[in-house]
Amino acid sequence: MKLNKSYFALMLLFILSFPVKSYGEILTLSEGLKYLIENNRSMKIAQKEESIYEANTVLARAALLPEIDASASFTKQAYQPAAKFGLQTVPLSEKDFLHYSINIQQTLFDFKGNYSKFQASKVILNTKRYDTLRIKNMVSLNFLINYFDLLEADKMVIVAQKEVERLESHLKDTRNLFEEGLITKNDLLQAEVKISDAKQRLLSAKNNREIIESRLNTLLARPTTEKIEAVDIEKEPLIIIDHDLEKAWELAKQNRVEIKIIDESLRALDLEKISKQSEYFPKMYLKGGYDYTENSYQVHESNWSLMLGTYINLFSGGATKSELLKIENQKLQMIEQRNKLIDEIKLEVERYYIDIKNALERINVTKDSIQQAEENLRINKVKYEEGIGTATDVIDAVTLLTIAETNYYKALYDLRRAQGGFIYSIGENLQEAYN
Repeated sequence: MKLNKSYFALMLLFILSFPVKSYGEILTLSEGLKYLIENNRSMKIAQKEESIYEANTVLARAALLPEIDASASFTKQAYQPAAKFGLQTVPLSEKDFLHYSINIQQTLFDFKGNYSKFQASKVILNTKRYDTLRIKNMVSLNFLINYFDLLEADKMVIVAQKEVERLESHLKDTRNLFEEGLITKNDLLQAEVKISDAKQRLLSAKNNREIIESRLNTLLARPTTEKIEAVDIEKEPLIIIDHDLEKAWELAKQNRVEIKIIDESLRALDLEKISKQSEYFPKMYLKGGYDYTENSYQVHESNWSLMLGTYINLFSGGATKSELLKIENQKLQMIEQRNKLIDEIKLEVERYYIDIKNALERINVTKDSIQQAEENLRINKVKYEEGIGTATDVIDAVTLLTIAETNYYKALYDLRRAQGGFIYSIGENLQEAYN
């Protein structure tokens, strides 16, 4: 399914034919998305979380490197250490002495315990990077929806203003006819009431626009009172529905980072399992060092040492077994979450796909209704001025034209929002799609 180019040209021409009111800073969709990625608070939080996970990989890597310890001390004693040999007292060390040492220990083999833990930390970091991409596309979709909401709100303000202008024109005609004694005062009162009602709708439309503008500013981490002038897109995003629904589902399964996050998390659990299983086996290490103790009574005040050793935990109260069972259950849980996620993504893709089809059909239905409603209003105004029509006919014609314009713009921006949602649902980058 592909949007007909003639429809798009017609929509663009119709939009440009409407007067545009300037509200403030001009912000195109592509500029807004770029600014959003740089300044949005959720994005900044996600980037800081990435830095935290990067630090975790450094911590995990530390277990693979040698551990080096150094110490130094100076001891001052009340009595010089000595021992009795028969009737003699023999000093054993200096009364006051200096001591320093340096030791290096390196794990040689631990059945991939530390290495698997390090690899798991890198995979977890990768999941966090995927999560940052998820947040990026999620806030981009939120911005895009609000941006099109703002464009729709602009059009609703214009539609409401035009309704007021049409009713004011009708009121002017009604006054002239009333002063000439051609109509009753009831027609005049009816026109005044309708203008009051239309002005209320105009006020509501303006208030709604301000609320949407504030939401956009919040997403951009700007003061909520900043003024924004949105600009309608001049062309469709390149990534749009040339696919059938089955192809769209396949693309979503390939591209959606939420699925990649779960797949990477499963990999991390497999590595954590290997690391935890290594606790059942002995670990070999090599330790070397140099010690110096100031003592003129010893043959050697300094000494080098080298030790090859092994150790194993014989009993931990079932902790290792419980941890392994926990990992297995986490894996089973994630597999079910993955299946559930795929079902939800398929539903999301289908919903946006149907929304696009529905919006296109609505545009097709309403594309001629505005011209028809304008012609209907013109005819009823002429009839009213000639005394062969009623004020109610004119007011009804104004209302019909307002409804036609409203329905058209709602269909148009429902299409825009559905297109953005569809691009998001198949896992494509929204910033690139609307660049």
